[in-house]
Amino acid sequence: MSFTESDILKALSTVNDPDIKRDLVSLGMIKDIKIGASMVGFTVVLTTPACPLKEKIRQDCEDAVRAVVGTSFALQINMTSSVTSLRDNAQLLPGVKNIIAVASGKGGVGKSTVTSNLAVALAKCGAKVGLIDADIYGPSIPTMFNCEHEQPFVKNVNGKNIIIPIEQYGVKLISIGFLAPPDSAVVWRGPMASSALKQFFSDAEWGELDYLLIDLPPGTSDIHLTLVQTVPVTGAVVVTTPQKVALADAKKGVAMFLQPQINVPILGIVENMAYFTPEELPNNKYYIFGKDGGKNLSEKYNVPMLGQIPLVQGIRESGDSGLPAVMKEGPSADAFMLLAENVARQVAIRNANFAKTKPVELKV
Repeated sequence: MSFTESDILKALSTVNDPDIKRDLVSLGMIKDIKIGASMVGFTVVLTTPACPLKEKIRQDCEDAVRAVVGTSFALQINMTSSVTSLRDNAQLLPGVKNIIAVASGKGGVGKSTVTSNLAVALAKCGAKVGLIDADIYGPSIPTMFNCEHEQPFVKNVNGKNIIIPIEQYGVKLISIGFLAPPDSAVVWRGPMASSALKQFFSDAEWGELDYLLIDLPPGTSDIHLTLVQTVPVTGAVVVTTPQKVALADAKKGVAMFLQPQINVPILGIVENMAYFTPEELPNNKYYIFGKDGGKNLSEKYNVPMLGQIPLVQGIRESGDSGLPAVMKEGPSADAFMLLAENVARQVAIRNANFAKTKPVELKV
């Protein structure tokens, strides 16, 4: 039996990425085809290390190539990943592939808890992750990462002070909480807060990142406008709880990003505190704040439902102790890992199907 590299490519062109709905060859996901006397090898470059469909893609590739080479040849399929990006030639944060805003309509819905665990979950999958705590008025990321008493190193580069992010649990961190005494009240006017956020972008050494998460303040404010005007945002994740009052505010958050002049894609909805599960009854679910509120919101705006995070004591304890729940074992960790996979999938789908985002130019 004789075959060529072209035959292998033709076979693999029948295999689609299940999320993007296009074949692996046209997506540039097939690399390094090698044909030996009794072996065929190639590399599949996934769109994210958090790909939940890795095994399905590998099996589909094997089936397609086997149809050409038969069973007598050994197959060596190397699965690797390279996170997709539309931020090529970016002047600001050139090494950052995707900027993801995490927002909520109101406070108290666990946005920072979700952001922290999402960041660590993505890092556990093998991604390079950074997190900016842009909640200027109530920074909680330092506490959730057990580094509230640390201060980032500052180095001088060509006469300019550059902040070196603190790294914890595989995530690079910057927060206003690192720059102000933890027990003091910092009074910020809108322009001061916006200026601080811009400095986190322009005066920090982030290096190469697959995902930079921005933990935004609740509501819609100057900080949100500063973000979308300063850098092109890949997409937004909106966190809510199931009850009516939280959903009403979450709708405003979704509507803000979808405004024509802002036009930031919504990657999806996260329903936090979706149900209560007692530790002694892990299979029981009690819908204390109502049921399917986040699901209904996602259906209303035709955006994905990224995950439902349970209300359990362990998540709160993990946040207070500075060891994110996703680093432990159990249903909470599983929920956050699933959330990370879904966010990574939606970023890949967004990058494959939509034009690159541009910084917003708001005319007053």
